[in-house]
Amino acid sequence: METVPTPVGDARVTWHRARRPRAVVALGHGAGGGVEARDLRALAAALPQHGWTVALVEQPWRVAGRKLAPAPKTLDTAWTALWPALARPGLPVVAGGRSAGARVACRTAAELGAVAVLALSFPLHPPGKPEKSRADELFGASLKGVHLLVVQGGRDPFGRPEEFPEGYEPVGVPFGDHGFAVPKSADLTQEGALSVITDAVLGWLEELPPLRE
Repeated sequence: METVPTPVGDARVTWHRARRPRAVVALGHGAGGGVEARDLRALAAALPQHGWTVALVEQPWRVAGRKLAPAPKTLDTAWTALWPALARPGLPVVAGGRSAGARVACRTAAELGAVAVLALSFPLHPPGKPEKSRADELFGASLKGVHLLVVQGGRDPFGRPEEFPEGYEPVGVPFGDHGFAVPKSADLTQEGALSVITDAVLGWLEELPPLRE
């Protein structure tokens, strides 16, 4: 675990290192929780076994024990300031996160030189307000040449897979809500839902263009 000073307070990075890492996959949390989220934990457990170091990033507001996330600009400031710590191992960095953390990764990816973006449970719109789309924010990263993967719960009130713009199909997690929780009555176990996520992310990482010359 590493504490990283930023202009808006100390952030914290928990490293899950691969033995022979090919890249760092940096994952931020959402506005309603921290790095204990089930999808972040599952990726931190699975990816290092396949050569991908995972860095779970806690924003300063969580480190300080506050319950409410600050404005997006403040989140971006912290992420940008801690980026050198993520790049310090000398490896390419895949920027990512869940919900608000995915938004941060998308907004800053091109500026920071991320080789790809992993967006988990991207909040495409506020619940019940599809007209307030954040699609431009999401696809801003890919339009600037950054490879993008979105993984979305099948019943996510912030945007189901079929609500994403035509021409882009997120990886859908059947029955999953915004936190990828599945009901006990579903034809998919919670463990199975997490396997959908980890398998999709691993497959996507393997298909990325060579990360080094």
